[in-house]
Amino acid sequence: MAHSAALLFGLTGVFGALIRADATVITFGRAAFALAALALFALARQRPLLRGLDRYKLCMLVVTGLLLATHWVSFFVAVKVGGVAMATLGFASFPAFIALLDMLVFRERIGSAEAILLTLVTLGLVLVTPSFDAGAAGTAGLLWGVLSGLMFALLAVANRRAARAMDALGLAFWQNLVVALAVAPFAAASLGAPTRLDWLDWLDLLYLALLGVFCTGLAHYLFVKSLERLHARSAGMIIALEPVYAIACAWWLFAQQPSARMLAGAALIVSAIVLSARAKAPNAAP
Repeated sequence: MAHSAALLFGLTGVFGALIRADATVITFGRAAFALAALALFALARQRPLLRGLDRYKLCMLVVTGLLLATHWVSFFVAVKVGGVAMATLGFASFPAFIALLDMLVFRERIGSAEAILLTLVTLGLVLVTPSFDAGAAGTAGLLWGVLSGLMFALLAVANRRAARAMDALGLAFWQNLVVALAVAPFAAASLGAPTRLDWLDWLDLLYLALLGVFCTGLAHYLFVKSLERLHARSAGMIIALEPVYAIACAWWLFAQQPSARMLAGAALIVSAIVLSARAKAPNAAP
């Protein structure tokens, strides 16, 4: 199950590349379809979604939902600008940001493991950077991916408190609702005047449905389910293979063949994620 979840997480960037729309439209569609799937699941399990909401929880949901929206939008911008591999590798820097946030926010000291983590991620990002010109497409995509990783790290830190106050299903549902509401005006502006949907437009909708239902709802369910048979550390190390799956899929589908330098950088970043996963499993994925 953990490997299936990692593969589905890795396909997020692939669907982002396939869908002929900008990052805000993709983010809105992903959140909308995920909302529908989560609502049906809650109805089938008779899980109330409104019970226990108060002002504090609503504030946490708004903050975490906005962080999730920024994370998704920046990730899909990275995919559109620099490709699947660059976007995924940039996002994979999130364990380093979590370590830095632990130090800055929670005043935790950086140990030898965290120092190695930061070093590996930094060296990996330097290696995968195709050019140090921020105007280059690959470099711009990588920078957007790094921003996505930073937003995810902030989300993971915020979710530590939010998760204590709400169950995982309710948290996911309301966060996706905030995402949909936050990006809806931008998505509407991007789409412009309504146009007739042809076959390719319906294909885009199909990709959005697959992204929302499978790469969001099902992937998170499989990851949580895998924890029933695997230790959190083992499951986290499997999820760390997400960039490998993403690069392999992009290579196969889009002929985005990675260079030797990119593979070396990817190896360092994946090693950093595995090192982080040995300490604790990740809270979520793109």
